[in-house]
Amino acid sequence: MQFYLEFEKPIVELEQKIRELREYSTDKVDFSGEIKKLEKKAEKLREEIFTNLTRWQRTQLARHINRPFTLDYIQMNFTEWFELHGDRNFRDDPAIVCGFARLDGEPCCVIGHQKGRDTKEKVYRNFGMPNPEGYRKALRVMQMADQFGLPIFTFVDTPGAFPGIGAEERGQAEAIARNLREMAAIKVPIIVTVTGEGGSGGALAIAVGNRVLMMEYSVYSVISPEGCAAILWSDGTKGPQAAEALKLTAQDIMALGNVIDEVIAEPTGGAHTDAKKAAENVKKVLKRHLAELKKLSPEELVEQRYQKFRAMTKVEEAQ
Repeated sequence: MQFYLEFEKPIVELEQKIRELREYSTDKVDFSGEIKKLEKKAEKLREEIFTNLTRWQRTQLARHINRPFTLDYIQMNFTEWFELHGDRNFRDDPAIVCGFARLDGEPCCVIGHQKGRDTKEKVYRNFGMPNPEGYRKALRVMQMADQFGLPIFTFVDTPGAFPGIGAEERGQAEAIARNLREMAAIKVPIIVTVTGEGGSGGALAIAVGNRVLMMEYSVYSVISPEGCAAILWSDGTKGPQAAEALKLTAQDIMALGNVIDEVIAEPTGGAHTDAKKAAENVKKVLKRHLAELKKLSPEELVEQRYQKFRAMTKVEEAQ
């Protein structure tokens, strides 16, 4: 299923013309010259558009339905994936996938939010918004990884934790808070990658890591732009204005210092235009950070993670 954002459509139209010329090209009719010109024009247009995106447009890219999700990265970067289900308390939560796999032969734990692409899958995955049992499942698997000395990779892509009545009744806030506390004390390397949306506590519940990375066109914020607009102006349609105020892009977060460690480059046009290349970029960065963290002792890993999150706070006194 192909889906295009409004600002992508001029590029799509050029690419469609290029495909048509290729189809019409024969030994007698050669359109190679015209095709080369259009390809150069499309590449230039792509660079112009994607180097001048607004924060709202980057938010739309982070939510793009064709972006790779956690299971896509698992399929492309890991082997011997074995998924675990259920929190041993209430039920399984398909909005979070957890399990064990190998990264270039090395055993590890992989956890991440999972969205859907068609309507049926979106409903099944609850639009990537976990219930408390999802976070409890994630914690159960992380504690198993800690017990067996396996590094943990988490992939963040959620609008936020599910705010339903049932979720609140079953202790949504407590489940998130417990994950924050318990992740801080885990004695194996934890590497977090924000692949799409990093929404509030729903994201942070699996994002307390020794390294926190963001994809180039991902976003990370305490609230969605629409939610922020609804609170500030009682108008959720003012999401674009809220996005500018929130400064939620990977580049904005990197500029804050201490919050994230690296921005992972995406193919021009976003990860959805070349998922394989995007996955290769992610794998290369994950392996590099894991190699660095493996040099630390369990005690050093805990202390490094603690100091990392302590250093995120910045206080300014008004004059």
